[in-house]
Amino acid sequence: MKKLSFLTRISLLLGFFFTLDKVLAFVRAIIIARTFSLSFELDAFNVANNLPDLLAALISGGALAMAFIPVLTQTLALENRDKAWDLFSRVANLAFIATAALAIVIAIFADQIVGFWIAPGFDLAQRHVIANLMRLDLIATFIFSISGLVIAGLQANQHFLLPALAPILYNVGQIFGALFLAPKTPYTFGPVTFPSFGLGVYGLVYGVILGAVMHLAIQIPGLIHYGFRWTPSIRINDPAIIEVFKVVGPRLLTVFGVQLMFVARDNLASRLGQTGAISSLTYGWMIMQVPETLLGTAIATAMLPTLSEFAARADWSGFRQTIDKALQVLIALTLPAGAIMAAGMHPLIRAAFHFDEAGTNLMTTTARVYMLTLCGYAIQEVAARALYARKEAMIPLATIVIRLIIYLGIGISAVVFFRPIGAPAIAVAELSLTVEAIIMFAILNRRMKEPVGINGALLKGLAAALFGGVTAYVLALMLPGGAVITAIIGMAVGTVVALLIVQREFRLLFKLGKDESQESLAAA
Repeated sequence: MKKLSFLTRISLLLGFFFTLDKVLAFVRAIIIARTFSLSFELDAFNVANNLPDLLAALISGGALAMAFIPVLTQTLALENRDKAWDLFSRVANLAFIATAALAIVIAIFADQIVGFWIAPGFDLAQRHVIANLMRLDLIATFIFSISGLVIAGLQANQHFLLPALAPILYNVGQIFGALFLAPKTPYTFGPVTFPSFGLGVYGLVYGVILGAVMHLAIQIPGLIHYGFRWTPSIRINDPAIIEVFKVVGPRLLTVFGVQLMFVARDNLASRLGQTGAISSLTYGWMIMQVPETLLGTAIATAMLPTLSEFAARADWSGFRQTIDKALQVLIALTLPAGAIMAAGMHPLIRAAFHFDEAGTNLMTTTARVYMLTLCGYAIQEVAARALYARKEAMIPLATIVIRLIIYLGIGISAVVFFRPIGAPAIAVAELSLTVEAIIMFAILNRRMKEPVGINGALLKGLAAALFGGVTAYVLALMLPGGAVITAIIGMAVGTVVALLIVQREFRLLFKLGKDESQESLAAA
């Protein structure tokens, strides 16, 4: 059997751990949903995460990591590991100080921020609860300001195992909070009854803090293994730091734009007067993120250090070939995945979350709308990382402005003109991301000697989506038996039908990257 390429092995490793992470995330979501149902408390917990998540995304993993990895990779390739860790330390010190300063300001003005920005549609007492939850969430944000950068440091060293385990432990901490800290009465899950501290929705936030601690702790052995030495300095006049800022500055603004859309989403949903609107948008997006993370995030995360090294060595042929293969795989697989999941998800959501029929229908419709954005999400992940590997951070910044304008236009229209539809109308705004992904690749192609090609993957993916989705839906309706069982069988058969159509692209999944180059990069 031919040896798998390095990039394929890393993608499969990440895919496995991302699968485990998503399983735990759904267990957590189901426990929380069954405890709080579609209620204000659940909406409050979800909306209170917005600003801390924005801050964590800006200062740690979301912004700095993607922009930081290419610079760290270049330092490792062209200089040495000691120099890379020195650079890492000074950036981490600055990130922690910036996080502390912003978190203190947010904690002081939390009530005003919630009232005017985050959730103006709730009453005064409800906004006060959200503000208190937000203040607690900021403790976890402090921890993530370092933990997210540690992920970047380890991935730049081509180490992916511990960073992949970190989100799993983060979910474990949250599950502990949902099982033991939050319920006012002992929680029963099947034959098992769990004792409870009765902290209510605040117990969920304490679980978030515990998960953040575990997220950082699991990665410390990796730092030790790669000889990390902390430099107690914030000196910023070093050329390497300046280069980081040139890439990170636009990236910070880009992620700020992304997070603004989550804030805008919940702001608009709070104005619908629809109980559970925020939670249905949160959970619907999370359902879409399962296949997106397993395919788009896993492949794109594995690609970034490799693309960065190709760019540092000016190997543009290897750079393009890596993107070509990744795009063909993602387009051909995510289109049918979205259609098949949309066809069979209703009885699974009803069985898992135990919402009433109205709540189940609301969440199902919202999740199905989000499935329309699955392919766009996956290819945008690749496009963004390709541009950051080339240190062209201004392009994602420009495209996020376009996306934000489209998102707000659709979202505001949903509240003003399509209010009876509720949360699903706001979910339609996420299609703005597909527009952004197309623009990104159009610009990237103009800057490369040879354009990126998808070799018919789009048409095959659409055909697989049509036949696989129809098969899944028809079988779920016509087969005898319980709704959950027939939905699972229909989705399984639909998947087989789809894979028969995109079998070439599926096989390409195991040949990602330029084998010889990948192996040499892994050994470097």
